[in-house]
Amino acid sequence: MNAMRYDCAIIGGGPAGLNAALVLGRSRKKAVLFDDDNGRNLVTREAHGFITRDGVCPEELKRLGREEIRKYGSVQTENERVVQINRISETHYELTTASGKVFHSIKIIIAAGLKEELPNVPDIEKFYGTSLFSCPYCDGWEMRDQPLAVIADKKVFTLAKEVYTWSRDLAVFTNGEGRLEEEQKQKLLAKGIKVYEDPISGLEGENGQLQSVRLEDGTLIDRSAGFVTPLWSHATNFAKELGCKQTEHGGILTDDYGRTNVWNVYAAGDASLIVPSQLVIAAGEGSAAAIGVCGDLINEYFDEM
Repeated sequence: MNAMRYDCAIIGGGPAGLNAALVLGRSRKKAVLFDDDNGRNLVTREAHGFITRDGVCPEELKRLGREEIRKYGSVQTENERVVQINRISETHYELTTASGKVFHSIKIIIAAGLKEELPNVPDIEKFYGTSLFSCPYCDGWEMRDQPLAVIADKKVFTLAKEVYTWSRDLAVFTNGEGRLEEEQKQKLLAKGIKVYEDPISGLEGENGQLQSVRLEDGTLIDRSAGFVTPLWSHATNFAKELGCKQTEHGGILTDDYGRTNVWNVYAAGDASLIVPSQLVIAAGEGSAAAIGVCGDLINEYFDEM
């Protein structure tokens, strides 16, 4: 058993968790960061929209983050997956990892992010992260003015409108499952956007590079890249198990400093925001949650009698 009680345990080693660990380290707090290297951006080759790091590989960003954190001796990194959290008291949480290690902490930041389920299209995973993406703000610039596909069964109209910013050559595919109101369909057609509502039987291309979308009747629609809308869910059930409330979008409800409705439990990054989902935003969320943790620890220390 690890007898030390940390000021804060951070679950998740993506941008939110790393930035939280950095701020906690610089604030001289004892923190432990758990990361099992299973983030959903493992398929992403380049991340965009992060000032001074535009185009960086997410794994390189993580490497740089860990390197910076190592300068602060009060932060410990564990390449472990937390499988259980027990609330011993309001100021004592017990965390157990997959290997059986036990850690104790006063506070917890849930920054484990999300997991995603791609649309029901055969072989879509072969193209996802190379020529099919989920966020036009992250990857639209690289695909500007190309013949693009928008494949979605939910929020297809919203995604199509967004992608139109980067290319006027759009084809929308609802895959026989999406919901597109007649008024929405007419608005898309009026902008020259093609709409296909039949099921997709497959995707054509090589080495992750999309070439065409094949409909159920065998029709091939030439497309060189595109965007999809995955279904997102939380990477862990810890927030629900601990009693944290959710937003209308399914994120963990927090205040501006990452505090949830459960005392000493904080959340940051995609787990709380859901959308927009960008590395730079997640990193900022992690910083805010760490400041929330530090501020609360300071106040609690001075409130002691």
